Amino acid sequence: MSFFLMPHPAAARRAFLSRSSGLVLSGTAIALLAGNDVLAAQQAKGGGHQDVQILNTALGAELEAIAAYQLGAESKLLEKPVLDLAVTFQGHHKAHADVLAKTVEKLGGKPALAKSNYDFPVDQLKSQADVLRFAAKLEQGAVSAYLGAVPLFGNRDLAKAAASILGDEAMHWAILRNALGEAPVPAAFVS
Repeated sequence: MSFFLMPHPAAARRAFLSRSSGLVLSGTAIALLAGNDVLAAQQAKGGGHQDVQILNTALGAELEAIAAYQLGAESKLLEKPVLDLAVTFQGHHKAHADVLAKTVEKLGGKPALAKSNYDFPVDQLKSQADVLRFAAKLEQGAVSAYLGAVPLFGNRDLAKAAASILGDEAMHWAILRNALGEAPVPAAFVS
């Protein structure tokens, strides 16, 4: 199953992530987190409440993904290259969650917290393929959720940041599909 892994890009990505402290969003999103005036203007207009709700929904999904990848990593069902990939993807979700939580706080909201227990289909995870299929379904759901959320943001810079995360989730989904022997990109459009 290691045919889909390319060690050099993964190592390069890990190095980039460590150099950038996990912030892999656009410069605009990073500016927002640094306290850009756009946020203050958005809050003054009262339009930030809906954005906070959207961000917290996304944050909840990212926290669920972190827990799901932890479950997969601890399952002892994953071969080393696949385990490494799962840990890398979990790191991406941690970076997303961190950015989302900080942005919720900057907008004056209270960030969503991880659940103490998620209802994962543990009894159905009996092989590496089962874990990959489970992760692929979660990533597909994340792609659809971000796709639906992007146009709802009142703050267009937040929409751009969410679109950046959407792109990462789509790459995760494609790689997981490829690992399962499925077409990585099954259609010309994502729904």
